[in-house]
Amino acid sequence: MRQTDNICMQTLRYKVEVAGKSLPVLTNQDKGRYGVIVFENLDKYLNMDNWNRQLLDKYCRDYSVGIIGFVSPSEETLVGAQLRGFPLYVHTNLRLRDASLNPGSPVLRLTRAGDTAWGPLPGNDWAIFQHNHSGYEPLEWAQKNVMDYPTDGVAQPPLATVLQDHGQLDGIQRILFGSGLKFWLHRLLFLDSLSYLSHGQLSLNLERRILIDIDDIFVGEKGTRLKPDDVHALIATQNRIGEMVPGFRFNLGFSGKYFHHGTHEENLGDDMLLRNVAQFNWFSHMWNHQQPHLYENVTQLMNDMMLNKDFAKEHGIPTDSGYSVSPHHSGVYPAHELLYTAWKKVWNIKVTSTEEYPHLRPARLRRGFIHRNIMVLPRQTCGLFTHTICIDSYPGGRDKLDESIRGGELFQTIVYNPINIFMTHMSNYGNDRLALYTFESVIKFLRCWTNLKLTSVPPLQLGELYFKLHPEERDPIWGNPADDPRHAKIWAGNKRRTTLPKLLGLGPQKTGSTAFYTFLSMHPAVASNLPNSDTFEEIQFFNGNNYYRGLDWYLNFFPLQPNDTDDKFMFEKSATYFDGELVPKRAHALLPKAQLVTILISPAKRAYSWYQHIKAHGDPIANNYSFYQVITASEAEPKALRDLRNRCLNPGKYAQHLERWLACYPPQQLYIIDGEQLKTNPVTVMNDLQRFLKLPPFDYSRHLRFDNKKGFYCQVVSDNRNKCLGKSKGRQYPPMDDRSAKMLQKYYRIHNQALVKLLKKLGSRPIPQWLKEDLSVTS
Repeated sequence: MRQTDNICMQTLRYKVEVAGKSLPVLTNQDKGRYGVIVFENLDKYLNMDNWNRQLLDKYCRDYSVGIIGFVSPSEETLVGAQLRGFPLYVHTNLRLRDASLNPGSPVLRLTRAGDTAWGPLPGNDWAIFQHNHSGYEPLEWAQKNVMDYPTDGVAQPPLATVLQDHGQLDGIQRILFGSGLKFWLHRLLFLDSLSYLSHGQLSLNLERRILIDIDDIFVGEKGTRLKPDDVHALIATQNRIGEMVPGFRFNLGFSGKYFHHGTHEENLGDDMLLRNVAQFNWFSHMWNHQQPHLYENVTQLMNDMMLNKDFAKEHGIPTDSGYSVSPHHSGVYPAHELLYTAWKKVWNIKVTSTEEYPHLRPARLRRGFIHRNIMVLPRQTCGLFTHTICIDSYPGGRDKLDESIRGGELFQTIVYNPINIFMTHMSNYGNDRLALYTFESVIKFLRCWTNLKLTSVPPLQLGELYFKLHPEERDPIWGNPADDPRHAKIWAGNKRRTTLPKLLGLGPQKTGSTAFYTFLSMHPAVASNLPNSDTFEEIQFFNGNNYYRGLDWYLNFFPLQPNDTDDKFMFEKSATYFDGELVPKRAHALLPKAQLVTILISPAKRAYSWYQHIKAHGDPIANNYSFYQVITASEAEPKALRDLRNRCLNPGKYAQHLERWLACYPPQQLYIIDGEQLKTNPVTVMNDLQRFLKLPPFDYSRHLRFDNKKGFYCQVVSDNRNKCLGKSKGRQYPPMDDRSAKMLQKYYRIHNQALVKLLKKLGSRPIPQWLKEDLSVTS
């Protein structure tokens, strides 16, 4: 059982299962796990063994779950073959044309029974259904292709290509498709089938917002710009679209430097646009249309913006839209911090858009994010670019464009996205006015075949609505621009010459992570990040507010090494990374090939050490509550006490946190250090680690020595002198009280058992002695 296409993956939850000898688990605590069952190959359902079929059918009846099935292509041609167990007959491998829908079908919701989809249908392996039972109702019909099946002029009855089973025979509703999702109409019917069979639980909202940006106003070369007649056509088309899409206006982005840089007639077109300023929405590009990261400093950037703003004021162009688009998408993502600063100061920008986040293609994976309080929305492409000036220059010509409009990529883009911001250029609206034809045509086609409610609002309202619909996208995910050739080109040159870490030390806190940092930094082939003025050796980028400072901020800790050390193995350590819920996903986006090192000690000992650590630093909660009071605090206790309890207990759920990291990184990139061994035998531990990291050999036995006064290993400076960690390291605390020890032994038992299973699954490290001891203690 599996879905045959990922058209719904952004909006509807689904799970893919391979139809095998056994069924997946269908229920969870007496609740059904699936709202609809989809078979990409109907034969897999029809030919299930009796036991599984009975179980599945019972589940569908008990939980009112419907089934969708697709007749798959087959070399064998069937003529009037009965579907196993049903009073249905199927003919296969047909070529069909002229599809139409049953306007009375209760399944139709998003889909509207419009005109007939004239012409040959894609493929030569269609199946049609015949029945003689009132429990079946056609949802879609088609005709035989008369070029292949001559009819001698005799009218032919419609052939059922999609059939609804109302469940009268066995209490299970089904919808059967005689072909897959290559036919655009089937994509709509599939969405409606999911909605209908799930009783509305798997439904898309029918409201769609559309904004059409026209970039590069005044920028185009001579011969490509708007003339007065083009401006009249722009306004006339806008008015017609406005009758179909309430609130619609074209959104014009301008660069004032190039005003009146066309032919005489094109300059008249510029004047015509300005005489009709009030007809459109407006937004700012840069004055000279230059990429923002090419300016030397923020002052130059702001000066350029001010020139455009002065031009706008001089010519009556509104300056309060709060929206701007950067030329060539430069600086929005990957984020150029000076652009965000200048936008705020000069234009008070609150929303922008780009195709680049996280990558240009595929469009369905584009997302939004918020950075420095500026909302960044995903921009959609419509197939029109600066070079597609006329229909003759459109790749594939008119037929290809019409295919995109009539059920193809442009049509589907609007169907699946509740908010659509389309990028176009001024050159698409002159000459043969390709963009006007494109958008008016696709909107008419949407109105013909769907019940979508199309409206338009200004960008600021779109941004607010977008993040209400997608609150999970508010936080950015920074990737490495060097991993994407297009991003690398629009990324400032000096930023590309940074050395990102090849290793992350994850922590957790109070397990020896500072000692690990110190020992690894001693290796001559290794370099760490520059210190953070707030947190010393730790950057703490991926797990807190520092992440919102942006990629520039992080990269500044990893300057390009001198020529003789370009190949340094760079690393960073932040002990709070280990249990940060968002950290693995963020780290993998930027550092997918990084090695990960974590250090584990007894979680009970770690919890107690953390309590004593912050108590020694004067924490008022730790000084006013005993350790036992902290770790047993209830949810009714003050928040500060509950927060301390969580910081003591949660990091010690090792298996839970490691599983989160392993969901993003492969096991071979994770190295686990026994923290007790790091303390008592660091030479062996570090030698093993450098072999794992494939570093040049470094003799740690000559550089680490046990310091009797401190009670732990320190760096050797000379025969008589060691360099040890500070006073806060290696403190001797009073023993943990028995009551706390028993409570923690019981609390962590299930987590320690899970850790043993995980370590055995990984198979790379022995079970630490402290873990065996923690599990052997009886309460």
